[in-house]
Amino acid sequence: QLQLVESGGGLVQPGGSLRLSCAASGFTLDYYAIGWLRQAPGKEREWVSCISSNGGTTKYADSVKDRFTISRDNAKSTVYLQMNSLKPEEAAVYYCAAAPRPTGLVMCVLPSAQRPSAYDYWGQGTQVTVSS
Repeated sequence: QLQLVESGGGLVQPGGSLRLSCAASGFTLDYYAIGWLRQAPGKEREWVSCISSNGGTTKYADSVKDRFTISRDNAKSTVYLQMNSLKPEEAAVYYCAAAPRPTGLVMCVLPSAQRPSAYDYWGQGTQVTVSS
């Protein structure tokens, strides 16, 4: 069974940093593009970032560009999201999700990468709270 497990969430002050991890079990992460999405209470799920299967392509939402960095270590079957200069409005449950395997290299450059429906496998999410 394909599973993704997020970790690294928590409470951080405005302007602080967190690094989220997304670990895969039951399958090899190498072939999958991975997206990070977030959902705040009462809001729709929002795309944050995407990384291609080989790590060669990364994309970011305009709101997080230059503050967030997505990376991956396929040997560890793990994808990371480094989040710096966090803002209170970025408090949300953060999810990682795997796109269909055939799209591994191209997913992140497709407009559909920003749609939650484009992803097949999801983790349970990790809570990020940004508050003083």
